Amino acid sequence: MAEVTPRYAIGSIGPVSREHAEERQTHSNPNLRSERLLPPDIVQHYAGIGIKDYTPEGVEDGISRYWDCVDQLMQHKLNRIGWGGLPISAQLGRERCLKLIEETEKRTGLPAGNDFEAVVAAWRHLGIGRIAVASRWAAQLNDAVVKYFKDADIEVLTITTAGQWAGEAFSMSLDTGIRLVFQLSGQAMKQAPEAEGLFLPGGTWRSLGCMPHLEEDYGVPVISNGTAQVWRLIHEGIAPPVQGWGRLLETP
Repeated sequence: MAEVTPRYAIGSIGPVSREHAEERQTHSNPNLRSERLLPPDIVQHYAGIGIKDYTPEGVEDGISRYWDCVDQLMQHKLNRIGWGGLPISAQLGRERCLKLIEETEKRTGLPAGNDFEAVVAAWRHLGIGRIAVASRWAAQLNDAVVKYFKDADIEVLTITTAGQWAGEAFSMSLDTGIRLVFQLSGQAMKQAPEAEGLFLPGGTWRSLGCMPHLEEDYGVPVISNGTAQVWRLIHEGIAPPVQGWGRLLETP
């Protein structure tokens, strides 16, 4: 098969270690996710800040390596740069994140962002301001998630917990993650049946395949930070809409 020439390149800073990010870049398809939500000529280059935990202290330690990661990624020819790992943004808070995005754009000359801002933009695009959150994270991190949404004028009617910090999240099996997606989504929608949308934060529990089923079950849009990042590219005309993976990706 002929190698695809990249058309659009994204520099992505995540919570993993630098070694893990390099391994991911070398041994995995650089497309944003294996389900081909995006064309193969949209690629991603990774850098990792090496988060030890998603606590405020752990995030502060990790974010101290942010600009080193930016410099590392700028060795590639990029069209966009930013960071993922919703707990990072939640612990930093929205005001600080917006300032960091602005400074990143000034330093790099590139559009910049984070996954939490993509989520906020996606809910606004759908006209939704009251949501339920199916979270597996610990209470303190959940509080930070709720505050970030509040600062963006989005009301969290309920948020669940399974007490997870980074260690539990990173070591979670695929089967456990899928079970938790359905269990916590059901709990969230039972607690807030009036919610206009359901949010599934985090990537390690592989929620994508569950989302179309949850939309059918509850009759509301269901998004994750991963699908919000893909939608942002669709919304900007960089990628085409995708059918079959939820309302958000079908509505540029």
